[in-house]
Amino acid sequence: MKTLKQTEISKDLRNNKVYVVREFDASLEEVWRAWTESELLDLWWAPKPWKARTKHMDFREGGHWLYVMEGPKGEKSWCRNDYKSIVTHESITAVDAFCDENGVISTDFPQMYWDNEFLATDSGSKVVVEIKFDSAADLQKVVQMGFEEGFTAALGNLDELLARD
Repeated sequence: MKTLKQTEISKDLRNNKVYVVREFDASLEEVWRAWTESELLDLWWAPKPWKARTKHMDFREGGHWLYVMEGPKGEKSWCRNDYKSIVTHESITAVDAFCDENGVISTDFPQMYWDNEFLATDSGSKVVVEIKFDSAADLQKVVQMGFEEGFTAALGNLDELLARD
């Protein structure tokens, strides 16, 4: 039987970083696919009752993922994730930003610089995420917007998705 895991989040305010560590009772290949295929990302990325919907995804270095998170009352939050480097089954670095439906980045919100590491473990896999911000104020703004709760919920969604047989 698979067990639900806990999300570990820590902040390094001096260096404008947030760290997220999450283990999964699933193979590295399954977790990698869930982070890199839009059909799977749409099933878990947004915290319930929100839903993610991909408009465009080009998963390659220099490519990007343009998606919207839709709320239960019709709210829409568009985001763009620009892939900087990809090492299959090992790591993804990207810049994530709020944008409009055409992918034009908003200057009203901070950009986040993601460094995701994927590791095989004895019981499945682990994802280690380091998110860097341009300033402590940017980090605090994203935290105040509910990042910790939202990303923890989304990773719980991923756990549920991976537990399906």
